[in-house]
Amino acid sequence: MKRVLAIILAGGEGERLSILSSLRAKPAVPFGGKYRIIDFALSNCVNSGIDNVVVLTQYNPRSLNDHIGLGRPWDLDRTRGGIRLLQPYMSRGRPTEWYRGTADAVLSNIEAIRQAPGDLVLVLAGDHIYKMDYGPFVQAHRRRRADVTVAVRPVPLGEAHRFGILALGEGDAVVDWEEKPAKPKSDLASMGIYVFSKKALLGWLREDLTDFGRDVIPAMLGGGARVYGYRFEGYWQDVGTIESYWQANMDLLEERPQLDLNDRDWLIHTRSEERAPARIGATANIHNSLISHGCSVAGTVEHSVLSPGVRVDIGAVVRDSIVLFDTVIRAGAIIDRSIIDKEVSIGPNAHIGEGADLGVPNRQEPTRLNTGITVVGKRAIIPRGVRIGRNCRIAEGVRAADFRSRLVRSGGSVEPRRDDERRLPASAVRQGAR
Repeated sequence: MKRVLAIILAGGEGERLSILSSLRAKPAVPFGGKYRIIDFALSNCVNSGIDNVVVLTQYNPRSLNDHIGLGRPWDLDRTRGGIRLLQPYMSRGRPTEWYRGTADAVLSNIEAIRQAPGDLVLVLAGDHIYKMDYGPFVQAHRRRRADVTVAVRPVPLGEAHRFGILALGEGDAVVDWEEKPAKPKSDLASMGIYVFSKKALLGWLREDLTDFGRDVIPAMLGGGARVYGYRFEGYWQDVGTIESYWQANMDLLEERPQLDLNDRDWLIHTRSEERAPARIGATANIHNSLISHGCSVAGTVEHSVLSPGVRVDIGAVVRDSIVLFDTVIRAGAIIDRSIIDKEVSIGPNAHIGEGADLGVPNRQEPTRLNTGITVVGKRAIIPRGVRIGRNCRIAEGVRAADFRSRLVRSGGSVEPRRDDERRLPASAVRQGAR
C-alpha cells in the first residue's frame, strides 16, 4: 500500500444538499454528530495503510481546509507522504477555469501524479459514508493486471439513475456501462471509487475526457483497456441528497447499525474541539439518540443526532432530526423530521416540521426538498412561536424580521429580506408582497 497514491475528489458543490452545502463544500458537511463526511475517505486511507494522500478542493474550500489542516488527526502530518490539499490554479498554456469534471480535476494536477512514488493511483470521492479496507481492492487489481478496477455494489433500483450502471462478465470484467441512465438496465452501480495503474491513468487522461464515469471509463472500454469490477458488500451511502443524508444519519441509530462507529479496529478519525462532557439534566428524556460532547439537554430527544454544543432547553422536543454544532433550542420548541444547521437559534414554542403533509414539495427546490424534511440554514434565527411546515427551506442568516407571518406552510421558504424592507412596517411589507 506504500506504492499507492490516493486522490480524494472533494471539490463538489453538492447542489442537491440544498442550503447545507451553500456555504461549504459537500465533503465538509457535518455527519454523525462529531464527524465530517470526508473523514470516512481519509480514515479509510490511513486504516488501509495508505499515507500518501492528495485532496482536490474547489468549491467553498475554507471549512474543508480548516478541518483537514496539516492532517494530524489522521496521522498524515508527515515530511514524506502525508496529505496535500490542491486547488485550481492558473498555469501557462492552460486557461484559468474551474475543474470541468472529476477526470479534469485529476488532469489539472497531473504533475503531482507523475512525481508520486509507486505504480497505482486510488481515486476516491470525498462525499461517501462507508468503511472499506482498500487492501483487498488493490490486491484484486494487481492480480488481474487491470488498467482500472471499479468498486461496485447493488443500489435500490429507484436510485440507480443517479449512478454509473454496469454489467460484469467472466472474471468480473466490465462488459457494459451506462452513466446515469434514465432507464437503468440493472441495479449494479459504480461507487465512484477507482484504482488505476499509473501508466494507464496517465495514458487515458486528456482534455476531451472530463469525467471518469461519463467519459474515461467508457473510452477505456471502447479502446480495449482491461476494466474490471470489484464487488463491495459493506455499508455504503452516497449522501448526495437531503433524503440520503438524513437517512444515513438515522441508520446510525439502529440497534445494530451496519456502520459501526464503535469499531476499535477501524476508527473514524476527525478533527475535534475539546469540549466538556455532555450534560443530561434532571428533566431530560432521551431515547435512541446520539448526543455529542458539549451538549446540554434538559428537554426530550427522540431518535435524533446532536452535534457538539447543542442545547435543548426544558420542555423542548427534538424528534427524528439532525441538529448541528452549537444550535440552541429554547423551551417548548418542537423539532420534527428536520435538519438544523450550525449555530441556529430556535425561539421558545417554535415548531419546525409541523403537519402531516409530507408530500408537498418545496416550491423553491421541488426536486431536493420533497420527502417531508425541513432544512434550516446556518446561523438562522427562528422567532418565538413560529410554526414551520414540512419540506420548508429556511435560508442561512435569516433573522426574526425576515418572517412575514407566524406560519410558514409546507413547501414554503424564508429568505433574508433587504435592509430597506426590514425598516418598513410589517403591514407595508405584506402589502408590497401582494
